[in-house]
Amino acid sequence: MSVATTPAVSYTKYPIELIKDEARQLVEKGIVSRQQPIYVLCQYIPAREWVCVECELERCDYLLRDRIGELIADEEWDND
Repeated sequence: MSVATTPAVSYTKYPIELIKDEARQLVEKGIVSRQQPIYVLCQYIPAREWVCVECELERCDYLLRDRIGELIADEEWDND
């Protein structure tokens, strides 16, 4: 008799908008700079979830060496 098992590790899907929002918040708080490469975000995302983040970034044609500013470039600005 075989018993089906579920994996012990559950992966959280990180949609690109969530990644952008988290990056934007880190920039706004002054924790990271827009000029830093995207891979510095791994310091602020749990290691077990970083794999999912990397996959989503790759799927959306971002390289880890790209600048955070490129990731959050679609920010909206209010014109006074």
